[in-house]
Amino acid sequence: MSARFEELGWRKTPIGEISLRRRFDPTVRADVYEVKLDDEYLMSSLFTVAERELSHLGLARTPGTELDVVVGGLGLGYTAREALVDRRIRELTVIEYSDAVIDWHQRDLLPDTAGLAADNRVELVCADFFAAATGLIGFDPAHPGRRYDALLLDIDHSPRHVLHGPNAAFYTADGMRAVANHLVDGGTFAMWSDDAPDDQFRAVLETAFIDVEAQRIVFDNPLTRGQSGATIYLATRPDRTRDTGHEQAICD
Repeated sequence: MSARFEELGWRKTPIGEISLRRRFDPTVRADVYEVKLDDEYLMSSLFTVAERELSHLGLARTPGTELDVVVGGLGLGYTAREALVDRRIRELTVIEYSDAVIDWHQRDLLPDTAGLAADNRVELVCADFFAAATGLIGFDPAHPGRRYDALLLDIDHSPRHVLHGPNAAFYTADGMRAVANHLVDGGTFAMWSDDAPDDQFRAVLETAFIDVEAQRIVFDNPLTRGQSGATIYLATRPDRTRDTGHEQAICD
């Protein structure tokens, strides 16, 4: 058995102190890796089903044979790692706000996702996802306006429970229209939320996307000995050549 607790990394950021810790959990009799922002838990290696389903479900509805994909939020790396299982991935750009989190992966501090930073398909970018998503330059400053086949987002707890106040502007009709413009026609926007499906947010998604779904993901919780859940939102960028009316609504 390893030491019961160890802080592996810590960094002060503009939105709070972010830390990575490893602790031995007697319930599951295994090491658990957790990320906290100040005193708030952001993620845990105990609960990764929904993070992995974000990639699985998002890419399952994404057409194409050579995919360029953006992941918003690196975290413990489970969403990015699951995306790489899809052999169609040509380039995976992971946008992470904290350079500390990128450093953890570059040093392979997380056993389940070790080697992620060294994969030649992966580019880890220290940037503000929300600023990039709502700006004209986008996620690749060397190629302004570049479009992607899929955007997979896992940063805030939910559209109603954000980590940083200004993020709330992203979850509006204007924010959805902006992020849709970074996708190719038929491209996928997928997003994790810790809350139950939110009809109001689904309506916001429908201002910019088609085929909007909110899938509830249920998984076992070894701490409560019950079940917990999360929501994966899925949406498709309309084909501008076939749906000019909807495209006009996006551009207005």
